[in-house]
Amino acid sequence: MAHDDGQLYWHDPDPRAVFPLERLVPNDRLRTFIHSHRYQNTVDESFEAVMRGCADRTSTWITEEMIQVYTELHRLGFAHSVETWKDGELIGGIYGISIGAAFFGESMFSRKTNASKAAFYHLAKHLRHKAFTIFDSQYINDHTRLLGAVEIARDKFGLLLAGAIASNTHF
Repeated sequence: MAHDDGQLYWHDPDPRAVFPLERLVPNDRLRTFIHSHRYQNTVDESFEAVMRGCADRTSTWITEEMIQVYTELHRLGFAHSVETWKDGELIGGIYGISIGAAFFGESMFSRKTNASKAAFYHLAKHLRHKAFTIFDSQYINDHTRLLGAVEIARDKFGLLLAGAIASNTHF
């Protein structure tokens, strides 16, 4: 993660925020909203555009260097995105890194109501379908808590992670 000094730092928080995949389903109201507004989701169609959407805010830790590095990781098959579209316009998305059966969510953005939530739930469904065991959020905040994040001890996370990265699961 980039800090105000422009340097990149490794973060390994304790406790760790994760999303229990089995619990991540949109409620009926959100599902109806997404359908009625004709939002469409894709996977890995516009990775760099999703990163740039996430970086497009007053204060961001997503530097140009990070966009370049993550775009290369995407090219190599480690970084992925889910996009939300409305009438051909990118209106939301989420991106992160996958290693084995672990997905590390990095950031999400929304240009229209519930567009990032549409991407988030589409990603969760994709991860369940591919037999992922970890959907990591690193830190908990009001937004991730609202989406269903819970905190677990770093030691427990490490044990779960060891099993997940040993998996032959592919995004």
